[in-house]
Amino acid sequence: MSMATASRLSGIVLLALGCAAAQPQTPQPGQGAPAAGPAGTAGTAPAAVAEQGPTEVVQAASQGMLNDLDKDRAAYRRDPAKVGQLVDKYLLPHFDTEYSARLVLGKYWRTATPEQRQRFVDAFYHSLLNNYGAALADFTADRLKIYPSNVDPAKPTATVRTEVKRDNGDRVAVNYYMHKTPQGWKAWDVVIDGISYVNSYRTDFGAQIEQQGIDAVIKRLESGEKPEAIGKTAGKS
Repeated sequence: MSMATASRLSGIVLLALGCAAAQPQTPQPGQGAPAAGPAGTAGTAPAAVAEQGPTEVVQAASQGMLNDLDKDRAAYRRDPAKVGQLVDKYLLPHFDTEYSARLVLGKYWRTATPEQRQRFVDAFYHSLLNNYGAALADFTADRLKIYPSNVDPAKPTATVRTEVKRDNGDRVAVNYYMHKTPQGWKAWDVVIDGISYVNSYRTDFGAQIEQQGIDAVIKRLESGEKPEAIGKTAGKS
């Protein structure tokens, strides 16, 4: 599956949100995840949420958004920007956006200024949401299957396995890599049909940052350019 196809799917499975690319030591799918990093940028979760297991977090977030979509799906199709409000309400609190951004930028995070870091986090998130938020308006319960998981309470990491049904009926494996934070379980990477957003975007953005600098990449994201389109231009300048 191409990165462009994975990006279109991301709109359907909620996870175009905190995905990008990992540092070299970040494990591949099946090898576990790093210990919990900094808390995400969405603030402190309620105590009830903090007590939920990783599977329950994914289930509750998905169901909450589906319930609101079903109340007036036609309105969300007419105005996809409204979907962003649902993402902020139900999904963003469960994604460790800052940690994912650190992994996306890799070595460039260490040399970026605090302002550049925050701009990148905001621009990457909003770029993905603006480009793929419309697909979420057609996201329905019958398109998502969440598998039960047995999580060792002593471990700070977990993988939640799901499947998403595409328009043609094919099912695609979508695995959420999660870690435990003071605010509860948060996702930091999504692997769609074997493709890790963390690894893919780190490679794509890294090549472009190397050529044009981090500010150029941030400006392109802020303009609404699709993240995978930025990666395709690397090596063409």
